[in-house]
Amino acid sequence: MSDTETSIPFEFDLLTDLTETSGVPGYEDRVRELVIDEFDSFADRIRTDAMGNVVATLEGDAEYSVAVAAHMDEIGFMVRHVRSAGRTGDGTNGDSNGGEDGDGFGFLELEPLGGWDARVLKAQRVTIHTDGGDLPGVIGSPPPHTLDEDERERTPDVSDLYVDTGLPYDELAERVSPGDLVTMDQSTERLGETITGKALDDRICLFAMLSAARRLADADLDATIHFCATVQEEVGLRGAHALGVDVDPDLAIALDVTVANDVPGFGGGERVTELGEGAAIKLKDSSVITNAKVHRRLQAVADEAGIDSQVEILPAGGTDTAGFQHTAGAKPVGAISIPTRYLHTVTETAHVDDVAATIDLLEAFLASEDGDHDYTL
Repeated sequence: MSDTETSIPFEFDLLTDLTETSGVPGYEDRVRELVIDEFDSFADRIRTDAMGNVVATLEGDAEYSVAVAAHMDEIGFMVRHVRSAGRTGDGTNGDSNGGEDGDGFGFLELEPLGGWDARVLKAQRVTIHTDGGDLPGVIGSPPPHTLDEDERERTPDVSDLYVDTGLPYDELAERVSPGDLVTMDQSTERLGETITGKALDDRICLFAMLSAARRLADADLDATIHFCATVQEEVGLRGAHALGVDVDPDLAIALDVTVANDVPGFGGGERVTELGEGAAIKLKDSSVITNAKVHRRLQAVADEAGIDSQVEILPAGGTDTAGFQHTAGAKPVGAISIPTRYLHTVTETAHVDDVAATIDLLEAFLASEDGDHDYTL
């Protein structure tokens, strides 16, 4: 380890398993198995629902409950169409309409599951998840030598992209079907003082929730705490909306990543948060304005415990916080975020100290919840 690296004060192997495991909205099965297996060793009870949400409960002494939520799903794709490039008699591409003549190599057209910036997708490796097993592929990118000026300047769309598996059309059509899922292929790595990889949104917060829950398992808790690993956040906070009714907590805290534009080209409020400055206490995003008494108490807990923290004011983007706020009547809500660079790419990057601070803050806050704090405005 170099002098510029800091030690990792948490279980990096589990974080790696969570981030590298695939699970797009509505198909979080593999991640859900990991989460259940982790909770099974210490939770008082665990349940799942018809959407696939996981709720692991630590029983407290008071008739007061807190829900903590972090989502399991990552942005990805669904195969929309299996097509052939096709060929004309002279060997050139003659199938601009995506025909299925079985001649030549096969390619996959994609339907996005979640918000993608297509500019970052070209020339990336992917995994296609089929009934017969996982299949590797790449998202093709034509060489610049063959593009005219308009093509170079045009902003791409997901519908412009295709996946190349290197297989002939006939074989690809037998192995891959519309509805099969596609995720990015990327490992999770140390990068100086940071961690980088795919699906840190929101697996790094899922990891923080699991870590805090494990620490609290042997504590003498006043509040009953429901740790909720939610589904389909990336397509509209759907899992959290359902749990707002089913769990119906007295207080809800969501964990998610947030923007850290602390890189060249951004300044002031554009940065939103900065890596290495601590856990981010959310004041607002485009889906929610958090309860002022909740975020002030989060700040007080952080200050009293000497936990590094910063304020988050996010101009766009929503989190599970909003899913709990008014689904089953008005509820006090708050959120803790992990500052993350390059969101919704395969190189999402977070600082190890901010992850540790988030775990510490969540643990300290939940341990001190006893139902006596008045969050009514």
